[in-house]
Amino acid sequence: MEVVNTIGRRKTAVARIYLSEGNGNITINKREFKQYFPTTTLQYIVTQPLNLAEAVEKYDIKVNLDGGGIKGQAEALRLAITRALMKIDPELRTELKAAGFVTRDPREVERKKPGRPKARKRFQFSKR
Repeated sequence: MEVVNTIGRRKTAVARIYLSEGNGNITINKREFKQYFPTTTLQYIVTQPLNLAEAVEKYDIKVNLDGGGIKGQAEALRLAITRALMKIDPELRTELKAAGFVTRDPREVERKKPGRPKARKRFQFSKR
């Protein structure tokens, strides 16, 4: 099997992954997976598609993560892993879609508007 590479995005986080056959090693920015995501919640988010496909110790994943916060990076990585698994086995799509891993979360930060302190907040109104 050759290397499958995909991209996952969430907010401003971008995850580029290279998935190949192996024994379940996940390397993120040249660091160990559990060292990069220390909390069990984030580790769970990342491994959700692998657990669903029963492929936790089947593939080695090398990840380049950039931008965003730690939660956005975890969700971007989940989407990238989902897309890679679908490339390998298109029949997994129905299971992954039912679990909600296939859809890219489109929510982004709204830009700040001129004459306002934030995107929607306004300065205090004074009648006189």
